[in-house]
Amino acid sequence: MNPLRPTNGTSDGDPVDGFRRASLLKFFYVGIGVKRWLLIGALGIGVCAFGLAFLLRKLFALTFPDFLPSHFEGALLLAVGLTAIAVSLYGLARSVGPHLLGAGRLDSLAESIYVRRSRGRGPRIVVIGGGTGLAVLLRGLKEYSDHISAIVTVADDGGSSGRLRRELGLPPPGDFRNCLVAMAESESLVTELFQHRFSKGTGLDGHSFGNLFIAALTEVTGSFERAVYESSRVLAVRGQILPATLDNLQLSALLTDGTVLTGESTITARGGQIKTLSIEPADAEAYGPAIDALRRAQIIVVGPGSLYTSILPNLLVSGIADAVRESGAPTVYVCNVATEKGETDGYTVADHVEALRRQTSHDIVDWVVANDRPRPLGSEFLGIPVVFDSRFIEDVRVELADLTDPEHPVRHDSARLAKAVMDIFQGKRGVRTQLRSVVQASRL
Repeated sequence: MNPLRPTNGTSDGDPVDGFRRASLLKFFYVGIGVKRWLLIGALGIGVCAFGLAFLLRKLFALTFPDFLPSHFEGALLLAVGLTAIAVSLYGLARSVGPHLLGAGRLDSLAESIYVRRSRGRGPRIVVIGGGTGLAVLLRGLKEYSDHISAIVTVADDGGSSGRLRRELGLPPPGDFRNCLVAMAESESLVTELFQHRFSKGTGLDGHSFGNLFIAALTEVTGSFERAVYESSRVLAVRGQILPATLDNLQLSALLTDGTVLTGESTITARGGQIKTLSIEPADAEAYGPAIDALRRAQIIVVGPGSLYTSILPNLLVSGIADAVRESGAPTVYVCNVATEKGETDGYTVADHVEALRRQTSHDIVDWVVANDRPRPLGSEFLGIPVVFDSRFIEDVRVELADLTDPEHPVRHDSARLAKAVMDIFQGKRGVRTQLRSVVQASRL
């Protein structure tokens, strides 16, 4: 039973009064952080009472009646002081509480404090990716922790982001905007405003307001990373959104037929079997705070998102993949629930993992989270469900669960995916070290 679930009061007496009493009691639940301060306040008043008593005795030679032993004098003062505190708090709650905090507001406040405290003690999570998939995961994870770092690709060169990138010379803001909205404290009118896309107007058609907002803040503050930070403050984001690199990144894909494609939008539009992916400049420098976040992480999540155009561009940046492997945190790869036309046609879960390893290293991930209930896709979707074909994936543990969003069968469900990731963290802490030792021993 959820201790924060509203009740309708007791069967006897006023139900509203019963509900208020239940709401007040919620402030004393474990983890909310109210009891400790009340106790400290009570102790402080008690100490003051003792001090005042001894002061009066010294100044005026006052004594208590002889019917009490002398060592009970302090205890009596303390009891009187605590009683006064309890009476005053009860009276304050009865007289002021109903006016400032109605029954519903009081319950909401108690639950809000409880959730905030729980999230404040959450783990340090680092998520690597881009596109819609990353935002979906972040929307679920923010319910578990305030210490989330999203490392976002800067290789996008299409749509509104591509236009701003070419015209203003700043990193593509689209994926950053999606992450900001996903990690916002609440889905308010401001978040809707950030996602608003203009449908007409010379120069405005196709642009989203959030992209223009970040671009304007970049000019005002003088740096893209500062603009993202200030946007986070506007949306009350708890956590941080970091670029993988500040270099002007370009993607190149070598297809199995020998064709070389340059540019993220060109790769996705042309399609074909990708043999290898590369970035230009090849020695692009990783963003320092992103490396720091990986080193401090308690769990690292790679994906979901487009394998070749959202995930791998981050891991190919010099230092990112090394920081993932050296972090000591369990690393989870979230496999897409559907293939992507022109990138992963016909890929199974094992194919995704093999491609990830081929471009980075064999020990890049410890866990794979995959969907075990593929849903049929309508004719409007170009991909097909990614299946787990039971092929053995060496040195990796696979977690299968129903992860599909019923309304969008090509996407994950935020809550289900976040729960699968947190279940791994809470029950399998330290997996990386255990797996490494087993693998190394088997190779000796």
